[in-house]
Amino acid sequence: MTEAPSIQYDMPKAYEPAKVEGKWYQFWLEKNYFRAEIDPKRKPFVVIMPLPNVTGELHIGHALTDTMEDIMTRWHRMKGEVSLWLPGLDHAGIATQVVVERMLVAEGLSRQQLGREKFLKRTYKWAEECRRIITQQHHRLGASCDWSRECFTLDEGPSRAVRTAFVNLYHKGLIYRGERIINWCPRCITALSDLEVEYQELTGHLYYVRYPSAEKSGDSITVATTRPETILGDSAVAVNPKDRRYQGMVGKKVVLPAVGREIPVVADEAVDPEFGTGAVKITPAHDPVDFEVAQRHDLPLVHILNPDATISEQAGAYIGLDRFACRKEILADLKKDGLLLKVEPYSHSVGHCIRCQTVIEPLASRQWFIKIKPLARPAIEAVLDGRISIIPPHMTKTYLNWMENIRDWCISRQLWWGHQIPVWYCDDCGELTVAVEEPKTCRHCGSANLRQDPDVLDTWFSSALWTHSTLGWPDDTEDLRYFYPTTVMETGYDILFFWVARMIMMGLENTADIPFYTVYLHGLVRDEKGEKMSKVRGNVVNPIEVADKYGTDALRFALTTGNTPGNDINLTPSRLEAGRNFSNKLWNTTRFVLRNIEPERTEIKLEPKLPLEDRWILSRLSRIVSSVTSLMQDFQFGEAERQLYDFLWGEFCDWYLEITKIRFRSPERGMPSPTPVLVHVLETSLRLLHPFMPFITEELWQHLKSRLPSHFKQAKSIVISSYPEPDRKALDPKAEQVLATLIEIIHSIRNVRAQYKVPSSKWIEAQIYAHKFTPAITPYAEVIQTLARARPLAFVDGSPPSELGDNTLRLVLKEVEVLIQMETLLDLEAERERFEQEIQSTEAQVARLEARLSDQAFLTKAPEAVVAKERQRLAQARDKLERLKQSIN
Repeated sequence: MTEAPSIQYDMPKAYEPAKVEGKWYQFWLEKNYFRAEIDPKRKPFVVIMPLPNVTGELHIGHALTDTMEDIMTRWHRMKGEVSLWLPGLDHAGIATQVVVERMLVAEGLSRQQLGREKFLKRTYKWAEECRRIITQQHHRLGASCDWSRECFTLDEGPSRAVRTAFVNLYHKGLIYRGERIINWCPRCITALSDLEVEYQELTGHLYYVRYPSAEKSGDSITVATTRPETILGDSAVAVNPKDRRYQGMVGKKVVLPAVGREIPVVADEAVDPEFGTGAVKITPAHDPVDFEVAQRHDLPLVHILNPDATISEQAGAYIGLDRFACRKEILADLKKDGLLLKVEPYSHSVGHCIRCQTVIEPLASRQWFIKIKPLARPAIEAVLDGRISIIPPHMTKTYLNWMENIRDWCISRQLWWGHQIPVWYCDDCGELTVAVEEPKTCRHCGSANLRQDPDVLDTWFSSALWTHSTLGWPDDTEDLRYFYPTTVMETGYDILFFWVARMIMMGLENTADIPFYTVYLHGLVRDEKGEKMSKVRGNVVNPIEVADKYGTDALRFALTTGNTPGNDINLTPSRLEAGRNFSNKLWNTTRFVLRNIEPERTEIKLEPKLPLEDRWILSRLSRIVSSVTSLMQDFQFGEAERQLYDFLWGEFCDWYLEITKIRFRSPERGMPSPTPVLVHVLETSLRLLHPFMPFITEELWQHLKSRLPSHFKQAKSIVISSYPEPDRKALDPKAEQVLATLIEIIHSIRNVRAQYKVPSSKWIEAQIYAHKFTPAITPYAEVIQTLARARPLAFVDGSPPSELGDNTLRLVLKEVEVLIQMETLLDLEAERERFEQEIQSTEAQVARLEARLSDQAFLTKAPEAVVAKERQRLAQARDKLERLKQSIN
């Protein structure tokens, strides 16, 4: 396909998105409209796509991300900027490995049976299939990415960048290997960073356990714990040095229940005297606070858990039990030995693996870490000095608070899928060789007897490099020089720390420059009840299924219209229906405009002298162009779209089109045709709306182009047409004031008709006192008659009488007054009779309720809530009666 798809001369009656969306996306791809070419004369707009995981398909959150970034990219492209939206995918270490392992289990296999090499081949095959599906889904959602630059985190370029970054940080002393308490997932069998742990408030128990003195004196010390199975790993009991209750016990030894090992009683400031009994067990291999206490008191680390959370060989009689089964066994033994003194209900926050929801275990483990504070300081300064701005601004405080309290980042994972750590151990001298490329020999002793560290890096390590690794870093490429720093990082607020903060740190570290100028954070997509979407709740929405039902543009509209940065969106059927209805409105409006283009006309030209309504809509168009542009510059995309919707549906369709219909039916001699103005406003509006709703705007714009070829010479597609600019010369405050008054008159009469339930077939009589606006409003008598169903209609000079009869309704508007004769609204006698019947009925209800509430037996025996409800009903009935009497008067 080299030319645009053919356009039917007569538009179909109904808009069918399925027939439109695919053909235009294919056309855009074949024309290379999304490709970003380096042009040193122009400053580029660059946005890097947040990476979808190769774990399946896109979800509704990805649809929001795609829409927001596509809005930005299409807008900047139409402004004539070199616009690069760079797509990519994440290998998603833990998440993908879990998915593939589940597939293997279903086949009766395990990754261990398969072996590392075959497992990686199997996972790559899965990733490629996901990559194909995800790319198709991006296409379906209208994403105008430069697909020639699509990257995968395990591609060779990004992989070399990962190894280079690791080696550089290691040689700077910012990456180290050490034993620390880490978060361990026994299901995924890997370490997790703090951000990969989700805390849930659970109701458990606090167990009070007696530790007898080792001196056979009969003394003992009681501790409270929520995890009695970890007693097996205790190295001490600790008390606060200021706690007088235990001063005599400090330095002595107690016997560890269930094990019989003697452990010391130590004094440490970390102990809270108010928790439990004021004495706490110290399990340094399985608690971060206890680990620090052990470091200060030189206590041994006793590892009681295997990687799968079964009890290890160091735990005596409980070897091989699952951790929770062990808890039951120990509690039974403690109770039998008289050492379990009491059990209390206790609510506490428990960490769960964010991927599989397994309860994590704090575990002392030898892992690779990044010394993060030296990297955090420049990232804090970049935000404080304004080089990077965060939208919405209140998230800046959240970012700074987290960065100022950041802890070293555990970057090693006990997985097979991912970037294997570029460290080799020499089996001869025991030294490490850290290198970008695989070494042949040990750099310390020259031995060839090397083995690579089996662990892989945290997925977020490679993602943190994404803004520069995708542009060629560590090489000094032309792309890197031109497109870096990028312009905007648009993503969800939920990964501000997972990803955004780390990109800032690593971007500054690797390039000595910020990775982007602006961080735009959108909210989460929730269901119609405001609940977070999850498979557990069963409320997950498939964006492609929604697009199939409502159309892609309707989905994009529902996700973004009226939305503000950082706020969550409730995706409701009504929002989706509103998007579909808007698409249909645009379709029908274009059909109307095309029907009224004279067959011989090939271009449009606005007449120098135009009627008031033409000048009004052109003035309003100029203002909406100015407002939308300003909002887009301020990243208020949802408000920009809302204003466009209001202008198109309200002012253009509901008012200007309706007025032009009257002009087409009753043309006046010497009055210019409204067609040029209709086409101009519609075409300009389609370009304004294109970044938000790309498919229908292209289809409608092409219909206009096919009918007016001479007028559309400058562009073959709306994608590469110019974004509208406000026309200051079109501003006409007088026309806007007159039409605002006209609209207010029609609105007021329509509101009265609705209030009195006047059928649309019935005409009502109205008198208009327009004062200074009479000469300007009078020519619109037919418009008022038609749109307000008001006839006879009279324009009266002067002011209406101050005293009016009961049968006249006065409407006081901003600039005019409208009088309506009540007998033309309704049958007064029939209405009076209806009111009198309703008054009688309400009076009877009031009498019954008053009698009941004066009955002392009822007041004494009835529940208080019932009495209160009856009093409320009486108050409501009295209020209704009063309003009925006012209405009949």
